[in-house]
This record gives sequence, structure tokens and C-alpha cells, in this order.
Amino acid sequence: MNDEHEATGPRPEPIRFFGTTWVDHDGGYALRRVGAGLGALVAAAAGALVLRFGYEGLTIAKVGNLVNILVAVAFAVCTALAFRRTWEGFSRRPDPAGDASAERSMQSMLLIGFIGSLLAYALRTLTEAPGEKLRRKEYEEAVARYERRRNRPGKRGKRR
Repeated sequence: MNDEHEATGPRPEPIRFFGTTWVDHDGGYALRRVGAGLGALVAAAAGALVLRFGYEGLTIAKVGNLVNILVAVAFAVCTALAFRRTWEGFSRRPDPAGDASAERSMQSMLLIGFIGSLLAYALRTLTEAPGEKLRRKEYEEAVARYERRRNRPGKRGKRR
């Protein structure tokens, strides 16, 4: 059986907004990095503006200083957690054996801290496509494994 990977080798995994342009940094890669970074910054600024309006609504409602402080601290903590989680996600895959219920419980905090995720994405575009380093490492390892299998002494002449 001759599957597609055996005939052509491993294929790079596409990255959102970049496709496979990250492999050779072609096809508008630099422009895509600039666009993705600026887009994330604009979205973060718009999100911050919306959060500000919500905070001003609390002030107008005169809910009290304690509630205002608690809301501000909650958004700051959630933003920091989302930033860290997003940043770490660019360099390692999530643990497949991880606790699914813990992941679900984190989703609401990550949603509240969406500005942190957007800022992490924007900062990462300054050096690479977000997740490029991880995918490049995995792709190069897959290519090396493919080359070792292809050049194995016992396999020569047995191709179909």
C-alpha cells in the first residue's frame, strides 16, 4: 500500500491566516504577519473600549467601589491568564491526556480575558507567525523520519 505521505513526504500543517507560507516565508508572509499583528491590536483596542463602556455603566449605576474594584481585578487576572495560556500555546501542544473539565472551566476565564489573547497574538507576530516555531520543529522532525524510512537499506528496490 502506497499512501500519499509515502509518495510525497510529510506536508506542513497550515497556520490560521498564514496557510503554509510560513515554511519558506513566501506568498506574502511578511505582509500577513504585519496584517495579523495589526488586526489583533485593533481588535484588542476595540475590546478594551467595550470593556471601558461596561465599567462606566457600573460607575453610572453606582454599584459601589468594592464592585468596581472586583470587576477591574477580575478582568486584569483573566487577561493575564489568557495572555499566558495563549503565549504558551505557541510553543507547545496541549496535553491530550489533560483534564477536559479543567479546560472547560478555563474557557470562561479565557473568554473574559480575550484582550490578553489578542495581545499575545500581536506580540508573537513581531517575531514569527504564531505557532510557527512549534510547527516548524514538528515538520522538520517528520521530514527527517520520512527521509530515514525512505533511505533505509532494506527498503531499496522494494518500492511499488
